[in-house]
Amino acid sequence: MLKNMADSILSIFFKRKTALDEKHYLSILDRNRLPKHIAIIMDGNGRWAQKRGLPRSMGHKAGVESLRDIVKLCAELKIRVLTVYAFSTENWKRPQGEVNTLMELLVEYLQKEIDELCENDIHVMTIGHIEDLPEAAKKCVRLAWERSNNNQGLTLNLALNYGGRNEIVEAMRAIGQKICQGEVNTGDINEALISSNLFTAGQPDPDLLIRPSEDYRISNFLLWQIAYTEFWFTPVLWPDFRRIHLLQALIDYQRRERRFGGLS
Repeated sequence: MLKNMADSILSIFFKRKTALDEKHYLSILDRNRLPKHIAIIMDGNGRWAQKRGLPRSMGHKAGVESLRDIVKLCAELKIRVLTVYAFSTENWKRPQGEVNTLMELLVEYLQKEIDELCENDIHVMTIGHIEDLPEAAKKCVRLAWERSNNNQGLTLNLALNYGGRNEIVEAMRAIGQKICQGEVNTGDINEALISSNLFTAGQPDPDLLIRPSEDYRISNFLLWQIAYTEFWFTPVLWPDFRRIHLLQALIDYQRRERRFGGLS
């Protein structure tokens, strides 16, 4: 009983401290210098579950709560684009049960959240090859896109069955096809043409890439787009990642000097 009381008191203390910290970060955040595009590798779900003696599926479920928090904050801050790495081309190698769980969670998230996403003027898009997803997932993704297609606020890119190398290969194929059809010449190939044939065509490149869980890898994510992106790493596992951590990343981002290969 005493332990339960102590846990409750500690929980209340940390919630109040977190609220005060969040208020502080919001007060010093420069709303005029926010990144236009934030990309997140949502990593650490499995380790979060294993630390608690839970099946990996519970980690993925807990990670959905983090996504919900971060999407809301990005919409509040009027970030233009948020891209989250939800399922990579390599993730098919995972056990079938885990893959099924991830697909079910995708369907559940979109079904539960689409009304609120639309209320907050959020446009849901996907990058990657969704045609290879299970039928239920494909249907949900398409419905979410259709319902949110006219929204003008935050663009939420769900990277599904996505791989950075594959994206570049597909762009090269598309350009090659245009050359064969006489639409462009080889001399027309430049960075702008390649960018316009990527999944993220028309969107700004990420200004900030966040990777939780203390891994320092790109993991085949947005390889072309992150040429001059600022990276922010944290040991916090994705299911524990909350608004305050994103605010910390944004404050750190605003303290950096972005030179894009030049001098101050």
